[in-house]
Amino acid sequence: MEKRKLVIPNDIKAALKEVGVKKGQAIIVHTSLSSLGYVCGGAQSVIEALLESVGEEGTIMMPTQSWKNLDPKTGVYWQEPEEWWDVIRENIPAYDKRITPTNTMGAVSEMFRQWSGTLRSDHPARSVAAWGHYAGYLTENHDLSDIFGDSSPIGRLYELDGYVLLIGVGYDKNTSLHLADVWAEYPGKHTVIESSAIRVDGQRVWKGYETLAVDGEDFSAIGEAFEQTGQVRHVSLGNGILSMMSQRALVDFAVEWIGENRK
Repeated sequence: MEKRKLVIPNDIKAALKEVGVKKGQAIIVHTSLSSLGYVCGGAQSVIEALLESVGEEGTIMMPTQSWKNLDPKTGVYWQEPEEWWDVIRENIPAYDKRITPTNTMGAVSEMFRQWSGTLRSDHPARSVAAWGHYAGYLTENHDLSDIFGDSSPIGRLYELDGYVLLIGVGYDKNTSLHLADVWAEYPGKHTVIESSAIRVDGQRVWKGYETLAVDGEDFSAIGEAFEQTGQVRHVSLGNGILSMMSQRALVDFAVEWIGENRK
């Protein structure tokens, strides 16, 4: 087993520079803090390094999903007795972008959503948070039904010709691949009705909405194939790896890959 390494803020800044992070870029970041070893300052050090690296003219975005705010019948409360599910459904607090916590998004994302100057989108289950020049544009009008499509934060980042940065995580966490799900044609493509607790005129409402059914089971395979194109930069940081790529290049590749390989 690899010895746990110590990472200090200057290490993070150096790795970000080496992997290609520059002033003015718009980047969606996915992070596993624990994969890096011991990070001195934890999530705060990672966020500060990211914001300093892109500057105020740049933009950092992270998924801040609260997917527990979905109907328990979809399986999101698998660890609780089924006889509780109806009660849970009736009592899940309505989404509040100021306070609703993230679910399994990691320590960096959870701190980032609360960071001064950060904006968060209105989707009750699939929100993102963003800081910087394009934060408002990326997070506004996140339609219930367009979770990962053209008008979503992911689609808008594509329009901005943004980047994807994976910090200690794999392509199974690469949310941008869901945009390829929307655009690609493949057998079995279909929509589902999801529902979440939201506030309408100050009242809690259980709201249903139609959206594309996605699962991401082949995302790791897509990533492995994309890596072979030589369009991903890698840098070591502590015990982990940073991987950076053009979001457009990734999504365009994935649309073709899904069309040819997803059965």
